[in-house]
Amino acid sequence: MTVTEKTKLRIGDIELDSPVVLAPMAGITNTAFRRLCREYGAGLYVTEMVTSRALIERNDKSMRIIQHEDWETPRSVQLYGVDPETMGAAVRMLVEEDRADHIDLNFGCPVPKVTRKGGGSALPWKLDLFSDIVHTTVREADKGDIPLTIKLRKGVDADHLTYLDAARIGIDAGVAAMTLHGRTTADLYSGKADWDAIARLKDFVGDRVPVLGNGDIFAAEDAQAMMATTGCDGVVIGRGCQGRPWLFGDLQNALNGSDERHRPTLGEVADIVYRHGEYLRDYYDDEFFGVRDLRKHMAWYFKGYPVGGTLRTRLAMVSSLEELRSFLDELDHSAPYPGAAAEGVRGRTGRARRPHLPDGWLDDRIFDHEAHADISEAELDISGG
Repeated sequence: MTVTEKTKLRIGDIELDSPVVLAPMAGITNTAFRRLCREYGAGLYVTEMVTSRALIERNDKSMRIIQHEDWETPRSVQLYGVDPETMGAAVRMLVEEDRADHIDLNFGCPVPKVTRKGGGSALPWKLDLFSDIVHTTVREADKGDIPLTIKLRKGVDADHLTYLDAARIGIDAGVAAMTLHGRTTADLYSGKADWDAIARLKDFVGDRVPVLGNGDIFAAEDAQAMMATTGCDGVVIGRGCQGRPWLFGDLQNALNGSDERHRPTLGEVADIVYRHGEYLRDYYDDEFFGVRDLRKHMAWYFKGYPVGGTLRTRLAMVSSLEELRSFLDELDHSAPYPGAAAEGVRGRTGRARRPHLPDGWLDDRIFDHEAHADISEAELDISGG
């Protein structure tokens, strides 16, 4: 089957017109950014990762994270947690209160504040704990006929791989799909993602459930290459869309066999940035907070464009929509798309390093409740990211 034939993706009863998923990114994939991405192409747009404990405690920030507008369908929420009971309760809440059409569980986060407590990409090492969480949450999701999926990394490091064991458990539990980021916890976002691991996972899973690939997709052609070389059923886009919400349009075009790509002028980017600011104002119901949130996106949006250091600094400190408009008006709106200078790696990078894990975590694949009684501290934050 060619890539152009694989233009749809089914996850449970949900059929997507494009096999493309927006990866949850803390502080990035709020309603405003999801709205912007949806304007360019079809796919599945997932909320920021939300901690299960904060959700069932109805923390104001967690409730904002899972908020969806009427035009958002299907509604997708990603949960993070380390306790089967708490995770089950969070899924039950989403189901009973009709707050989601799809639920994803994060077992792929590599950041130290998550893994040092045994969460994220460290958790699948403990087979029994991972199994308990997945079985419990699938059972709760099934009560509302909501498909539940899992996001994985290859493992803790090259000597402690977990993804095939996790896939086996996920299939046994009844997950509707799974995503693999082709790096380990130790890799963080360094080097190149191991697409061969995605191919191995797809071979292992076969056609039992869809397998989605994640890692190093910074252009539509990368998605085509991943699907062609690994056989995966879809792609999950994270860093590649930062400052480029139009990437979803490029992906939809490419996977439908079209050569059409978005190559925005500087003026077109300025218009997108301003629209993003307006959406953030609406999301926060506060102009200052919305524009302040926009600041982190500026370097991504203007990567490669002739903006100038002084104006870049001012844009990164903008405090109102009026000020934003005045700064954007100073740009050369006729400046063309800069090509390769605007593309490539963006967002998190860094070097590989020894994973931060609980003491003795790798000694055994069975979870020791007494030795790791403090694992619940991993759920104290609102978001795992």
